[in-house]
Amino acid sequence: MSHTPRPSFGIMTAPMQIGYHDILRVWREADEIAEIEHAWLFDHLMPIGGDPDGSSYEGWTLLSALAAQTRRLRLGLLVTSNRIRPPAMLAKIATTVDTVSGGRLDFGIGVGSRPDQPLARREYEAHGLPFHDAAHAVGSLAEACTVIRRLWTEPEPFDFHGTYHRLTDAFGNPKPVQRPHPPILIGGRSAAVLRIAAEHADLWNIPGGDIDDVVSRSALLDRYCAENGRDPAAITRSIHLPVSYDQPGTTRDAVGKAIDAGFRHIVLGLPAPYPAGAAQWVADELITTRI
Repeated sequence: MSHTPRPSFGIMTAPMQIGYHDILRVWREADEIAEIEHAWLFDHLMPIGGDPDGSSYEGWTLLSALAAQTRRLRLGLLVTSNRIRPPAMLAKIATTVDTVSGGRLDFGIGVGSRPDQPLARREYEAHGLPFHDAAHAVGSLAEACTVIRRLWTEPEPFDFHGTYHRLTDAFGNPKPVQRPHPPILIGGRSAAVLRIAAEHADLWNIPGGDIDDVVSRSALLDRYCAENGRDPAAITRSIHLPVSYDQPGTTRDAVGKAIDAGFRHIVLGLPAPYPAGAAQWVADELITTRI
């Protein structure tokens, strides 16, 4: 008899328009609540909501700080923009966080912001970063996943001469705590990204919304896995759902539909400001009714 794994639940605290100690308070509380298994940040250098001139923390630096302040939660970025950091540098950063956390990193990565999102795109020009077209972004992500995995696993230096990335005598030392490497979560909904996920992902994440579209994207991922000779069940389906403090029933309904659609990794996005006891509220109102 086949066994359907129970869903796992986590929280996401977007590190913008909020202080570090407010985020730390929620993560420390969540770390003591067994029903909450993972916690996430995002990877934007400037706010993508609210005051465009408001605060926004760099995700990997903040993640390392939170890793040192927690003991149980799995943690990651939902998701890293592959546009911001060269893959070898990113592999080194991720290894450091996996070490600091004692092997609790889930490595989330995606192509980065879409060109039609001006609030997200502006951060690249503001930080002197190039913003290439979609074809370049997708090709770069595919090569980055290959490079990062090799740096995490290969025992000897290697050269990599790709279309988008070129490395000479590349070597990762130390290796991540998790072997063979931290789980790779690829986020995105386009067909091009789903093809990369079919090859490289242990988890695939999609922002919630139209559940019919979410289901169709998951089915497309199944098809690409089959074309690669890979079991679709090898990729855990993950979804990010916004939380409503005022209407928890709406969030519960969305969670139920996602679980019914085969999503077993649920990330609940907490809007700021965070009320006192926010993590326990999530466990009581949104999770315990589903497990």
